[in-house]
Amino acid sequence: MRTRPLVRLGALCAFALLGGCFATKTSQAPIATTYPLSEQQRMQAAWHWEILARDQAQRILENPRLRLLPLYVAGPEDGGEGNGFHRGYHALLTSELVAGGARVSTVAEQAAEVRFGVQTVRHRGRGFVRPPQGAFTALAAGIAVATLPYNHWSEPALALIPGAVLADLFSGSWTYTGNDEVIITTQVIENQRILYSASNLYYINRADRDHYARPSAPPSLLPIVPVTDRW
Repeated sequence: MRTRPLVRLGALCAFALLGGCFATKTSQAPIATTYPLSEQQRMQAAWHWEILARDQAQRILENPRLRLLPLYVAGPEDGGEGNGFHRGYHALLTSELVAGGARVSTVAEQAAEVRFGVQTVRHRGRGFVRPPQGAFTALAAGIAVATLPYNHWSEPALALIPGAVLADLFSGSWTYTGNDEVIITTQVIENQRILYSASNLYYINRADRDHYARPSAPPSLLPIVPVTDRW
């Protein structure tokens, strides 16, 4: 009767000895891991462009050297990009610099140039991005609280009230990660030297991508002349 336990014990010892022949905590390729929890804002209103313009104007004016320089804010008319964000951000940044007391010039000569550019990013293989720790617990707690009045109150419709309260408290911070992002860089350049540079990253809605993408080149108005070697 004791034969089977002894056989099992011997098998476990054999596996343990065999495992000792190999190095532990090794891998033929790096193991994928995640970064610490971080946050990235979603830009989905012109007011968000205003917030960015105000922040960049304040940072530029906090630099004593830049505050004394005349600044020229380059816009789409200088050969830059001309979509919705570029026109809006140009106007907002100019207004914020003027409001902050900067010496904003209407000509580029003898002035430091304020430039900005946008890079759009679209992820195609991101896969599932899990919610932050505690999200499922909060959701489960909300469902549990909503069932209390259903079980104890006479009117079942009252069960929706606790869930609605929770939704009012937290729905303002709910958003999805998405696959579209933008990198917005603002720079101040004088005599081919970068005196200031700051980049900001945001999520954007997929339908808003045209606000930030480079405009397509206008069609050529010149007639197309076929070329042939025949007379």
